Amino acid sequence: MIDDILQQLNSLEVNEVNSVARMLLSMALGVVIGAERKRKGQIAGIRTFALITMGACLAMLLSIYVPQMYMGLKNGDPARIAAQVITGIGFLGGGAMIRAKGSVKGLTTAAGIWISAIIGMGVGVGMYLISIGTTLLILVVLVMFDWYEHWQSIGNESKAINITLDAIVTDIEPYRRVFRDNRVHLSTYYVEYDYASDRTILNFMVLGHAHADLLPLLAALRMVAPTVSITLTSQADI
Repeated sequence: MIDDILQQLNSLEVNEVNSVARMLLSMALGVVIGAERKRKGQIAGIRTFALITMGACLAMLLSIYVPQMYMGLKNGDPARIAAQVITGIGFLGGGAMIRAKGSVKGLTTAAGIWISAIIGMGVGVGMYLISIGTTLLILVVLVMFDWYEHWQSIGNESKAINITLDAIVTDIEPYRRVFRDNRVHLSTYYVEYDYASDRTILNFMVLGHAHADLLPLLAALRMVAPTVSITLTSQADI
């Protein structure tokens, strides 16, 4: 009995036993990756990644099953259905990315969605060890490398600083000086004037170390001119 089950699991042909086993394994691998993304606060989490890997696995099973049943194992093109998964998964990846004020957020999650689909395809074709190993490598990239970047303070991060002033400001050179003194690069800026209430809104796009403490910078910016409020928005890819 056990030998028969093992034989069906390792069979190159699609059958009920290996189909159920592959779907369960693909779901488990998707859950592992989705749990890490959910831990980082992403909308795409456990359910999304599990559905992606299971869907890709099922597509791969169909790619093998159709020529197996209707055209013979040596005829037909079993790669056609699977090829469309790579194209179609791009729509989900695009939905995971958010563009705001010149910065893109969610690239890591989009890449995770793409490779999760390929992992599901790998399970569907019977490459169990490769699929499990790839999942473990993904966790290394998402968890260990993230910890290493925090530890070494590696990488720059784009942030938006919005300053509301009770004055009409026409010279931003003092703000440039503050950014230079704090080693923060000013990428670009936008200005909004409200002459009716003598108010200026400055929108600075800056680039600095991903884990730098910007509170001293905000305090210095506040002293440049009469300031109503300052807002710091992180646009980093998590």
